[in-house]
Amino acid sequence: MQDIHSSKAPEPVGLYPHAKRVGDLLFLSGVGPREKGTKIIPGVELDENGKIVSYDIAKQCHSVFQNIRYIIEDAGSSWDKIIDVTVFLTNMKDDFPIYNKIWAEYFKENPPCRTTLEINCLPTPIGIELKVIAQI
Repeated sequence: MQDIHSSKAPEPVGLYPHAKRVGDLLFLSGVGPREKGTKIIPGVELDENGKIVSYDIAKQCHSVFQNIRYIIEDAGSSWDKIIDVTVFLTNMKDDFPIYNKIWAEYFKENPPCRTTLEINCLPTPIGIELKVIAQI
């Protein structure tokens, strides 16, 4: 096993690598939309207590996909080698249609397997997180 730490993706929020390489497979830790080196979450407005006031799920989706791309490319893989994705949404009813449309833009050809789950919260004030398996 080999730990993968991307030089471009945002720092993990805990003690874990961005990904682990096992043979020719790459297992990514949960990836959200934060920007590297900051606590900025594209499309999220927080109040003084850190609670979400408003958010733009489309901006978060684009940012998550970019962070995934950074990690898999830094690991020596590529977008077209993504095999399986688990998607965590905090608001399935409102966000799934937007997420699903953006997904189709990014995976026009050879889409990976996908499971989408609604959860009540994530460790940071985000609306989406992805767990990805890719081939190297």
